[in-house]
Amino acid sequence: MPKFDKPIWLTNYSINKISMKTEILPKNENDALQKEIISKIRDYINYKNLEPGDKLPSERKLSESFEVSRSNVREAIQTLEYYGLLKSKPQSGTFVADIGSVALNGMITDILRLEKPDFKSLVETRILLELKTVRLAALRRTKEELKEIEEALEAYSKKVMNGEDAVQEDLLFHLAIAKASGNSTINTFMLTITPEIITNFAKYHVCDKNIAFIGIQEHRDIYEAIKNQDPQLAKEKMKVHFKMLYQYCYNIKD
Repeated sequence: MPKFDKPIWLTNYSINKISMKTEILPKNENDALQKEIISKIRDYINYKNLEPGDKLPSERKLSESFEVSRSNVREAIQTLEYYGLLKSKPQSGTFVADIGSVALNGMITDILRLEKPDFKSLVETRILLELKTVRLAALRRTKEELKEIEEALEAYSKKVMNGEDAVQEDLLFHLAIAKASGNSTINTFMLTITPEIITNFAKYHVCDKNIAFIGIQEHRDIYEAIKNQDPQLAKEKMKVHFKMLYQYCYNIKD
């Protein structure tokens, strides 16, 4: 089996996507400020009776009105764009999306109530998603996508064998499977939760050397099941792979 120093598609696609999602979602240190700005944008839309397609003031004007920086306003707008409530058009400005006022207000209220997901919730979500994606990948993967999974597997194996941290390579292997599932929504959701998982893996020291070495064979078993287009076996091998992580998750002391 050929060796790969860096899986090119993962570097150019997944890591850029991960960075993008990290930039879009509100960060811990300014979460309260972002929610305040989002609330003010909602109040402005309601006060001015803006309808779908109506234009918002420029970032400069909003920042002056809200007495915050333009970068703070931009981040709040990006968050609302992420949830499909605003649309920005180059050289034109930011517009209210094609959604009614009742739905828009309800969704913004929900956004303001959102709390940072804890590690256990992220792991549970990841497990539920991946037991489905691995089955779909086994059924739908193309030769090119299988090659991408193989590249990710080899990148992970190389890091572990060299005694290096391979948390990112581990997750990129799973992102390759999500991509091969042929479900763009699942793929996007995986990209959304991945940065937080990477952060918490490092924080809680989930992967010690023994687990990482075991992971090489577990990854290879998953890869072989996908290669042979056996969805049931792929799911079973993914369950085995997640067993220790799931147990670890529920032994965490908050």
